[in-house]
Amino acid sequence: MSSLYHPTVARLTYRALLGRRRALILFSLPGLLLVIAVAVRALSGADDQTADAVLGGFALATMVPLIGVIAGTGAIGPEIDDGSVVYLLAKPVKRPTIIFTKFIVATGVTVVFSALPTLLAGYILNGNGQQLAVAYAVAATVASITYSAMFLLLGTITRHAVIVGLVYALVWESLFGSLVGGARDLSVQQWSLALAQKVADNGAVTSEVGLPAAVVLLLAVTVAATWYAGRKLRTLTLAGEE
Repeated sequence: MSSLYHPTVARLTYRALLGRRRALILFSLPGLLLVIAVAVRALSGADDQTADAVLGGFALATMVPLIGVIAGTGAIGPEIDDGSVVYLLAKPVKRPTIIFTKFIVATGVTVVFSALPTLLAGYILNGNGQQLAVAYAVAATVASITYSAMFLLLGTITRHAVIVGLVYALVWESLFGSLVGGARDLSVQQWSLALAQKVADNGAVTSEVGLPAAVVLLLAVTVAATWYAGRKLRTLTLAGEE
C-alpha cells in the first residue's frame, strides 16, 4: 500500500481540492441537502416515502455525482490544464502511485461531503426509519468510490472534464438513470442502489440491477478507470518528452 500512496502528492491534492472556490461548492451541496431535510421534517414530519424521495432523488442522484465531478476532475485536471503536472511528473514518483494517491484523496473528499451528509439528512428526515439513512449512506459511499475513479480518468483524458462530468452527472445519472429503463442498467446510481436495497428494510429501496451484477460492475469500472488513468498519465509524459 505504501508503494501506491505518496503523502506529498496527497497533501498537494487535498490543498487543491479544498481551496477556496472548490470548498465553497463542496460545502454548499451538502448544506443544501441538510436545509431541505430540516425544512421537510418541519413541514411534514417523519415520513418514510418523503425521506426516500429526498435521499434518492436529490442526495444520491444529484449531489453525489456532482461532488464526484468536483473532486475527481479537480484532483488532476487543473494540474494538466496549467502545465504544473510537468513538475509532478519530473519527481521520482511512479505514475500509478500518483494516480492511486489522487484517487484515494478524491474518494475521501467525495465520501466526506456526500455520504456523511446523506446519513445525517436521513436521520433528520425520519430517524433512520426502515434503515433508509444507513442504506443511502452506504449507496453514497460506494458510488463515491466509482465516481472518483471515473471523473479522475476524465481529468486525464480531456481538458473539458468538468463539462463532460456535469453532463454525465446531470443528464445521464439524474435524468436518464432515474427515468429511462435501459439506461438504468448502466447507471452508477442504480448499482449503488442495489447495495442500499440490501441494507434497507424489505421493499424500502429498489434497484433495477441485481446485487451480484452491481458489485461486479462497481468494482470493474473503478479498477478499469483507475488503471487506464495511470496509463494515460504515462502517455502524457511520453508525449511531453517527445
